[in-house]
Amino acid sequence: MSMEAALQTYFAEAREMLEDMESRLLEIEHIDAGELPETLNAVFRAAHTVKGSASLFGLDGIVDFTHVVENLLDRMRDGEVAVEEDLISLLLRCQSHITTLVDETETDEQISEDSRRLSQHLIVELGGYLASEDKPADKAGLPTAGEAADDHAEQFPADADDETVDNECWHISLRFGRSSFRDGMDPISFLRFLDGLGTVRQVIILDDWLPDLADYDPESCYLGFEIRYMSQASKKEIEDVFEFIREDSDIHIVAPYSRLSDYIDLINAMGEDSDRRIGEMLIDCGALTESELAKMLAMQAAAEEADQGRRLGEIVSQEDDRLGPVVDAAAQKQTQMREAINRKQKSLRVDADKLDHLINLVGELVTSGAGTFLQAQILGNPELIESMSKLNDLLEEMRDASLKLRMVAIGATFTKFQRVVRDMAADLDKDVDLVITGADTELDKSVVEKIGDPLMHLVRNAVDHGLEPAAERAAAGKPETGTISLNAYHDSGNIVIEVGDDGAGLDADRILAKAREKGMVGEDQQLSRSEIFDFILKPGFSTASQVSNISGRGVGMDVVRRNVIEMRGRTEIDSEPGEGTTIRIILPLTLAIIDGFVVGVGQAAFVVPLDVVQECVEFSEADHEEKDGQSYINLRGNVLPLVNIRQRFAVRGERPKRRSVVVVKADGQSVGLVVDRLMGEFQTVIKPLGPVFAGLSGISGSTIMGNGEVALILDVQGLVQQITRRPQRSATHS
Repeated sequence: MSMEAALQTYFAEAREMLEDMESRLLEIEHIDAGELPETLNAVFRAAHTVKGSASLFGLDGIVDFTHVVENLLDRMRDGEVAVEEDLISLLLRCQSHITTLVDETETDEQISEDSRRLSQHLIVELGGYLASEDKPADKAGLPTAGEAADDHAEQFPADADDETVDNECWHISLRFGRSSFRDGMDPISFLRFLDGLGTVRQVIILDDWLPDLADYDPESCYLGFEIRYMSQASKKEIEDVFEFIREDSDIHIVAPYSRLSDYIDLINAMGEDSDRRIGEMLIDCGALTESELAKMLAMQAAAEEADQGRRLGEIVSQEDDRLGPVVDAAAQKQTQMREAINRKQKSLRVDADKLDHLINLVGELVTSGAGTFLQAQILGNPELIESMSKLNDLLEEMRDASLKLRMVAIGATFTKFQRVVRDMAADLDKDVDLVITGADTELDKSVVEKIGDPLMHLVRNAVDHGLEPAAERAAAGKPETGTISLNAYHDSGNIVIEVGDDGAGLDADRILAKAREKGMVGEDQQLSRSEIFDFILKPGFSTASQVSNISGRGVGMDVVRRNVIEMRGRTEIDSEPGEGTTIRIILPLTLAIIDGFVVGVGQAAFVVPLDVVQECVEFSEADHEEKDGQSYINLRGNVLPLVNIRQRFAVRGERPKRRSVVVVKADGQSVGLVVDRLMGEFQTVIKPLGPVFAGLSGISGSTIMGNGEVALILDVQGLVQQITRRPQRSATHS
C-alpha cells in the first residue's frame, strides 16, 4: 500500500472512529451505571486508535492533542475522575476539535494557527481534571467510572470468553516489505504504537537479509523484528497496528499459551535457512525455553520421518498436556477471535467515482436491453423473444444489486443531530429530547450528502424558535421538556423526511400580516394556510421578534428551499397553533433506474413510476363531470379527480376517440391521469433535467426509450398536490 493510499485510509477510518466517539459520549448521560465501563472503553479505544494511527504518519498535531484526551479518558476508566455533565461537554468539544485537526491535515497538510491555539486552550481545560487530586463534584448525579465498574463487575463477572487476555505475553515476528521505506513507513513507529497498547519487553533487530554491497539498494528495507510483547489487547487490535503494511510485509502473531506446533509453523513460515538459529532467537526473546526448543526440534524431525500431520498432532498433544485447560481455553479464544475478524473483514471500501461509473454502465445496459427486447418483439421471433426475456430478468437482478450498493440508511445522518440538539439546548437553557424514527430508511448516498445542510437549518430553527421556554410550556400545560422529531419514510416512490417540534406552532395571521407589510401579498388577497406558511421559506422573511445568534424562524429557511429544489424536491409545512410544526421535505425519484409504466399522449410518451400505479380503466364521457375547473369521474361510487395530461403539458395533436385513465395514489389521495394510450411497463434510466427546466412542476426527470425517443417522467406526488390544494384555494376565495 502506498503512503498516499494509506493516508486516505487513515483519514476515512479516523472520521468513522470520531463519529463513534461522539455517539458514545452522548450515550453516557442516558445509560445505566452497569453500561458505563463498556461505553468509556469504547470512547477510549476510539481516541487511542486515532492517535496511534496518526503517529505512524508523523501527524504530531493530532497525536499531541489526542494524547492528552486519551490520558483523561484513561483516568475516567479507572474511576480517578468522576463522570459529570461539564466534563462530557468538554470531551465533545475535544472530539470536534480532533475532527477539525483531521480535516485540516487532509486538505491543507498542516494545522492552522487558530487550531493550534485552540488545542492549547483545550489542553489547559483538560489539565484541570488531570491535575486534580480529588474527584470533582458529581454535578450531574452521574456515577463515577469506578462505582459503575463495581456495579458492572457484580452484574457481569469476567469469564473465559472475553476477547482480551489480561497480562499475557505475545510473540510478534515481523519482516518488513522491501518497499516500506519508499511507501513512507518508519519501522520504529510501529514499536512506539505497540508500546501504547501494552509493553514491548524485548526486541531483536534482524538484518540478515542485507545483500552484498553491489546489490544493496539504499531505498529498500531489509529489517525484521522478533518482539516479545506484554499486552491486554486482543489479537485484532494488535493486527490493526500493522494495517498499512499488511499487504507487503510478513507478519506473524503468536498468542499467549500457544502450542509448540504454532512455533513450528512460525519457523516454517519464516523460511529461515536454519531452524535452530530462528529457534535461538525465540529463546532470546523469551518465547521459548531451551528445553522447549529441543522438544520442538525433535517433534519436527519426527514429523518429517512419519506422516507429518498425524504424527505431529500426537506428539504435540503428549508434550502439551501440561498446559491443560489453559491451552483449550486459549485455542477456543483464538477460534472465536478469528471468526470475529472474518466477520469484520466482509466489508470493502470502494471509491465513490468507481461506483458511480458502475451505476451508469448498468443504466446504459438496461436501456440497451429494453431496446433489443423491443426489436425482438417487432421481428416476432419466439426464440429471440424468450432469450431476451431471460436476459431482461438478469438485467433486473443486476439493476437491483447495483442500486443497493449506493443505498445507505439515513440513521447515521439523523444521529449527528443529537449533538446539535444537546449543544443548542444548553446554550438556550431549554430541555429538549430528540426522537428519531425511520432511521433504517435507505436513500441514495448522493441524497444523504446533500440533505445534511437543509436538515441542519430545520433542526436549529425548531430548537431555537419552534420550542417555547420551559416556563411558557408549563403555563400552557405542556411538559417542560420539548421534543424534536426526525422521521423518514418512503411514499409513492418518493423519499419523505420530516422535522417536527411540539412547540407553539406558526401564527398564520402574523405571517400574513408580515407578508403584507413587506408588499409580498395584496391587502385584499386571500391565501390558504399552506400558501401563508410558504412565506417563511422566502429569502429574508422572519417573524422573530428578537434576532438570536443561533437562528430565527426564517433565517436560512430560503437555503432549505433552494437546496431542496436543486434536488428536484419540494418542501411542505404543517402547523397547528399550540401543538407544533412539521416541515416535510419530499424528494423525487433520484435513483438511476426505476420500473416505469409508459403512457402515450399525442406523439409524446410519459413514464409513471410503477409503484404508484393502482389500476387502469377506460375513460367514460358519461361518468365525467367538471366543477370549478376540476374534472372528476365516478369510479365505482367514489369521486376520482382527474389530471388531463394533454391539457396539463399542452400536448398537440388530435385527440383519439378512446382514452384511458391511469389511477395513481400519493399522499393517501387517488388521482386519475387521462392519457391517450397505454404502452406497458419499461425499465427506466432516469436522466436529470438541465437547469433550464429546474422550475418545471409535474416532471421529475427524463429517460431515453428503447427506440431512442425521449420520455418525461411524471412527478405524481406533485400533480396530486396541485389537485388537493385547488379546493382549498377555491373555498378561500368564496
